[in-house]
Amino acid sequence: MISKTKGIVLRSVKYGETSLIVTIFTELFGLQSYLVNGVRQSSKKGGAKATFFQPASILEVVAYHNDFNKLQRLREFKWDFLYQHVLSDVRKNAVALFMVELLGKCLKQPESNPDLFYFVEDALRHLDEATDSVTGNFPLFFALHLAVFFGFRISDEYSDEKHYLDLQEGRFTGDQPSHQFYLLDREAAAVSDILKIMQPQELEQIFLNQEMRRRITHAIEQYYAFHIPEFGTLRTLPVLREIMS
Repeated sequence: MISKTKGIVLRSVKYGETSLIVTIFTELFGLQSYLVNGVRQSSKKGGAKATFFQPASILEVVAYHNDFNKLQRLREFKWDFLYQHVLSDVRKNAVALFMVELLGKCLKQPESNPDLFYFVEDALRHLDEATDSVTGNFPLFFALHLAVFFGFRISDEYSDEKHYLDLQEGRFTGDQPSHQFYLLDREAAAVSDILKIMQPQELEQIFLNQEMRRRITHAIEQYYAFHIPEFGTLRTLPVLREIMS
């Protein structure tokens, strides 16, 4: 079956002399792997084609799709959305790489999830036009709201009485947890503030210093590790912290 769908590139690896195997989160089929032939040829035309498959690229693809195949084939591809900044701006690209790595670690099966696709697509488009202050807070916004689609969103019940965020339980509590995996006071309040935000441009109103962002992103990584099997650690997080400092 030949199908046209939008897709967000999560990663690509070299295959043979001239090809790529590309992991794409698609609108119609969810997580898919595609063999793309001839895009790494030494010719100028061939090399240009490989740029389509940078992580976070938003493409329109025509694919040969078979539900029983683990590796599909691409027939055609083109930009669905051409970034102005995400692929060239160092800070925004670091955020985008964090976003697609986090998404990739959460996706386990090739199941269609259009609502999740539209959320990620919309977030990447907003990142492209974000101000510096919005860009700084964007990883926190994306990670906290992404959890909704995988069934473990933190319920925003922060208050002066409930000023601990228990990362194992994913909830605010008034009692200090018996383990070390928690945030409290200013960091917990910041998570609550970001959970209330529905539109990325509102992140302009959140004022965090670099150390607070570091502590919260580390806590979010721990939070995901508690809820996603075999989550491990995020390779992009140390790079993100360094670039955003």
